Order: sequence, then structure tokens, then C-alpha cells
Amino acid sequence: MATAAPLGDCVNALKSAASLALLLFVALPARPATYFVTVAGLGGETDYEQRFTAAATELDHILKSSGSEAHVYTLTGVNSTRQHIQDTLGQITRDAKPEDDFVMILIGHGSFDGIEYKFNLPGPDVSASELATWCDRIPAKRQLIVNTTSASGGSIAALDRPGRAVIAATKTGTEKNATVFARYWVEALRDPTSDVNKNDAISAIEAFDYASAKIAAYYDSEKRLATEHAVFEDTGKHESVRAASTETGEGLFLSNFTLVRIGSAQKAFADPAKRALLAKKEELEQKIDALKYQKAAMAPDDYQQQLTQALVELARVQQEIDK
Repeated sequence: MATAAPLGDCVNALKSAASLALLLFVALPARPATYFVTVAGLGGETDYEQRFTAAATELDHILKSSGSEAHVYTLTGVNSTRQHIQDTLGQITRDAKPEDDFVMILIGHGSFDGIEYKFNLPGPDVSASELATWCDRIPAKRQLIVNTTSASGGSIAALDRPGRAVIAATKTGTEKNATVFARYWVEALRDPTSDVNKNDAISAIEAFDYASAKIAAYYDSEKRLATEHAVFEDTGKHESVRAASTETGEGLFLSNFTLVRIGSAQKAFADPAKRALLAKKEELEQKIDALKYQKAAMAPDDYQQQLTQALVELARVQQEIDK
């Protein structure tokens, strides 16, 4: 008959197991975080004030529900001042790490005098140059600024830099009418149909394309001439465009910039045991996107071989996630 192990041995074994589990947990690489800052600027009229605040509030809810690694800051009403923006970005400068992502979304009215863009706020306005200076101090190497305001095209030159993509609701600073871009940008992040490639993640390019299509439909239904034409710049070339292109490279950065996860990806992200698999899946998806952009410069056989290998590996990883 087997004899029971002494109580002391059992306790020591449990302590050893606990210590090992702790070491394994500590050894897991920290998941990069995403810092989101949404600012609803000065409305000027009650209708605009309510509209801007509602869009920012809904974004706040969507982003906070997207995962524990999302750090969400939302400034509305009396809190959306120049000083509050500077303080918030200063806090992120202290907290963020190079491997993290940073996203700032501006909702409201903007102005452009032919030289300088300004975001309209309660109290002193803030210029695109000032915002760029504050964002330059944030260590996050991947940054995205979504400017949904009127005249937002006038902000691109100041905000744009390598490693930072800029999306603007208007193609120039001279499109000065109030925009509807914010409405459809928010809708894109909560509508699963915006996930065109069905990978259970909504990227910045998918949200942009969704919003752009909705805006065109809106003006058509209203039988009005469109007064806003959304553009983006994500190559550092200082040339904004209205659509992605595998020939010129526009859109690759935005296609690899995940804003929110949905469905199985969100569940996997919430499960510590599957996060490494999800990270591998997203890495493979980024590789496949990059291959599509590099296709023209590659030998056909080499392209097909690398693409097939990546797709097979992606299918295997997805199978593991689905278990």
C-alpha cells in the first residue's frame, strides 16, 4: 500500500508549483497597449455640441470595450480645452512605450487661414503644429491621428511624419463646411460589416473605406454636392490620397493598424492562453498584406511560395485559436 506523502512535502511541492507558475507568468511578454485620445471640440451651437459629445461618448464606450490593453481618454465639454489636451498627451508621454500604439481622434470644427490649421476648442484653439509637437514626444512608434473636423485637410502637412498616419475628413483646408465623417467613423468601429477581410479585427483602412463609402451615399441620398472628401497619408511622403494602392504603398500602414477586435479575435485577446496565438495570427496577416504590396517587385514564383506558406501557417494558427 502506498503511503501518503508528509504534509511538509505537499506544502513544498505546492509552493514550488506556484513559484514556477509565477515565473512563467512574469516571463510572458507584455502585450503592447493602445492609447486612445478622443476630443470633442467646441460646438458653437447646441445641435453641434450634442452631436460632437455623443460621437465622442460612443467612441469611448466602443474603445473601452475593445480590451484591457486599451487606455482610453475622452475629453468633452469644459474638459476639451487646450490645457487638458496638453496634460493628457503629457501623461501618455510618461506612460507609453515604443512598442505601444497611439491614436488621437478630433471631433468638431476646424479652421484654416491658408497657412495654419486650428482645432476649435472652448477657450484658446490649438494648432496642428502644437498638436504635432506634443505627439512627437510620445514614445509610441506607431501613431494615428484621425481629424474628422471641417478644414481638416489643412492639418495634414503639420501632423504628418514617418510612423504617423493622418486621416482627414476633407482633402484640403478650404473645405470648411461641417462634416459628417465622425458619425460614420464611429459607425465603422461598431459595424461588423466594416471588417472586409473577415479576420475579426477592424483596421484603420477598413474604417476609413467604410466611412468614405457611407459619406458618398449620404450626399447622394440628400441630393447634395459633397462638401467633404476624406483623405489619408500613411507613407511619410506628404501626399494625401483617397484610396489605398499596392503600387505606391498607400494604405499598408493603415491596413496593419488594428483599432478594435470583434468576435473570435476579441475572445482570444481576452484569454491570456491565446494571446500569443493571436499575436502570431496578426503578424501573419500583416506579412500577407505586405506581400501584396511587394508583389510587383517580386518574382512570381517567389511571391506565390511566400504567400502560400503564410496562408497555410495562418490557417494552422486560426485552427489553434478556435480550439
